[in-house]
Amino acid sequence: MKQLNKNQGSIHGDNNAWEFFENQVSSLNPTKIFIITDENTKECCLPYLLKKTSFKQDFEVLTIPPGEKNKTVSTCVELWNELSDKRADRNSLIINLGGGVVTDLGGFVACTFKRGIPFINIPTSLLAMVDASVGGKNGVDLGSLKNQVGVIKNPLQVLIDTSFLDTLPNAHITSGLAEMLKHGLIHSEEYWKKVQDFDATNKLGVSDLIWESILIKNEVVTEDPLEKGRRKTLNYGHTLGHAIESYFMESSKKELLHGEAVAIGMILATYISSRICSFPKKKLDEITAVILSRFKKVSFSKENIEEIIKLLVFDKKNSGGMVYFVLLRDIGNYKINCTVENELIYEAFNYYEKF
Repeated sequence: MKQLNKNQGSIHGDNNAWEFFENQVSSLNPTKIFIITDENTKECCLPYLLKKTSFKQDFEVLTIPPGEKNKTVSTCVELWNELSDKRADRNSLIINLGGGVVTDLGGFVACTFKRGIPFINIPTSLLAMVDASVGGKNGVDLGSLKNQVGVIKNPLQVLIDTSFLDTLPNAHITSGLAEMLKHGLIHSEEYWKKVQDFDATNKLGVSDLIWESILIKNEVVTEDPLEKGRRKTLNYGHTLGHAIESYFMESSKKELLHGEAVAIGMILATYISSRICSFPKKKLDEITAVILSRFKKVSFSKENIEEIIKLLVFDKKNSGGMVYFVLLRDIGNYKINCTVENELIYEAFNYYEKF
């Protein structure tokens, strides 16, 4: 049985997941149900949800535009106003049906409206299944700066149904794979080797790998819910990855998906690890080759890199004006709170460009 955390924040990922979902909603007996979707999940995923379950209560569908650029406080204000207009109260229920933007933002809306109403996450993207929906992080971006405003609170339930992956473009599957590769690097050689063989056409294999990634993340966040120590490892590749993503969001360049930016960030972090923590050079090259076999290389000018480095000061792990990185001594052997000179960051970009 694929079930974790039987109480608050329970995660269900097998054939009984929908039955548990119905029982959870029934026992909660909300006054009204609000389903938050984006335009894509309303069209592609909502019909499946309504086919799998039936609600005894009235429900409303609240829809936002898709994409990271809409993960903003202004989108929250629109949703808060809709909830207020439709007479949502503390005994209502919000169901977030979508990828990481919907689950992050929808969770934040639920946590803050009326000072908190219950919510359930049904992630529909690979990224949301293995990362965004697990661990209780809810929030929004501030301009182009990632996840600057938010709260930590677990949903009542996370329902994992890999059938939703059939609705995704290949680029979004690959984006989610970046987080699974990260889990391998911070956890163990065994899982790192397994996830390299990820094949979206192998439904059973994908389901098992997703659940293993969820187990890895859940173990980390259960041990360190407030990100004082080990949970920081989940940010591997994200210090530079978030800065790269933010840079592309605010520039005229094409927007990078989260996983695409994190993939670059992991190569850079692994190079820096080889220089600071003696991470094995042979493994560095192997990791880079694996990542670049899945993700297209992106070109960066010196000016691009300068702007990306400037954005590092907004990273959430920073303290006392210092930028802190998560680095690796080896696969599964991490070091947190590492400072890195800018010159070494330029060096890492040079390694990436020339590989």
